Amino acid sequence: MPGRPSSRLPHAERLTIYHGPVDTAAIRIPSELSPEAPVGRLGLPAPGDPPRLWLVNAARHADFAARLAPAVLDPLELRSAAAFRADADRDCYRAAHVGLRLLLGGYLGTAPEEVRLIREKCPSCGGPHGRPAVAGGAVHFSLSHSGSFALLAFAATPVGVDVETVPSADAVADVASVMHRVEIAELGALAPAERPAAFARAWVRKEAYLKGLGIGLGRDPSEDYVGTGDVPAAGLAGWSIADVAVGPDRAAAVAVADVRDAAAGAV
Repeated sequence: MPGRPSSRLPHAERLTIYHGPVDTAAIRIPSELSPEAPVGRLGLPAPGDPPRLWLVNAARHADFAARLAPAVLDPLELRSAAAFRADADRDCYRAAHVGLRLLLGGYLGTAPEEVRLIREKCPSCGGPHGRPAVAGGAVHFSLSHSGSFALLAFAATPVGVDVETVPSADAVADVASVMHRVEIAELGALAPAERPAAFARAWVRKEAYLKGLGIGLGRDPSEDYVGTGDVPAAGLAGWSIADVAVGPDRAAAVAVADVRDAAAGAV
């Protein structure tokens, strides 16, 4: 864009994307971004493919992201980053959005600063605050961050992703009542030490699904049952949910719309 710095940095200042084989297990393994070499052209996910998942370690890449941000982020993203009071929160937002644009540029075959991001209409009220999207809709994406980690997902159909730190037992006791009645019963049947991880599993599955819908927590979390067990519960019409491996003390999940339902406009 005119008047903005170029994103063409020396070799050592660029990001290499390590994109592993597509994972079809119940637990998906994200690839990680590393600051080594340019982002190459990435193949767009095909309808029916599992979502492409990427993990950004903001603490590791904070300096790199800060250097690249003025060149690739749009004015709204730059203002949003500047609004964070805590350095760690600002670093994570900036690294996540730099990574998002580099990946979208790879998928779309364009410079990351030229990717135009929009908001779709909210499916609940019609306002301009629904799912974040790419203008033209060539690929769907979702982004979530917690602490110093960000998780990104890309798919051919609407997709949602969430990552959270496993909460304390006291926090679970305070908020468990917002869950589906069956999930509340499942949590109550567990030993107290097992409840935080089980709650976190259910919460990230639920948020991923609601983000995929474009509603977020505008929809009551008690409405949908996703389960607290080791495997997500089936039964959300038109959607598939999988857990994502993001290391100890965190939980993550991804939800992707089924091809037929997306084509029929059911999401």
